Amino acid sequence: MKNLITTFFLALLCSAGAFAQNFKADLKKLNGQIEISYKSKKLSENEYRKLKNEQEIIKLAIDKAMADDYMSPDEKNKIHSKIIRSKKRLAKYKTNREIY
Repeated sequence: MKNLITTFFLALLCSAGAFAQNFKADLKKLNGQIEISYKSKKLSENEYRKLKNEQEIIKLAIDKAMADDYMSPDEKNKIHSKIIRSKKRLAKYKTNREIY
């Protein structure tokens, strides 16, 4: 019985770790999408530069949040909202048909 409870507890801890946010992976995926969009001419050079600058700001925010090896919920929320905002901006830039 004791082994069953221990196994259940360890399984619970492992599953909680699987749902942890990995901001660097999200940022890497978004960066790949930006590169592909720019190469396929869906983004102008100006939009590309804006998105790349935004990526650098997000990287700095992640590094700053991880400076003390602890990321508070407030820091997580701010970084997550920056990534979401960048994804929305990329989607908007890809679909606009303005000529620069």
